[in-house]
Amino acid sequence: MPPPVSSGSARSAAEVNEQIRGLWLRAAGRLTADQRAEYELLVAEWARAMRVAVGEAA
Repeated sequence: MPPPVSSGSARSAAEVNEQIRGLWLRAAGRLTADQRAEYELLVAEWARAMRVAVGEAA
């Protein structure tokens, strides 16, 4: 599972998206319960990163 992200060291949405893609590739499209939990954390992190990116672009 990825480490929790502190607000001062957030990764970009692209970095998180790459990790999400890797997770799905390793899982061959079928996530275990642990992988599902990791996926949910990654999606939440990705959404935060997207909000930051949109805010910076505005």
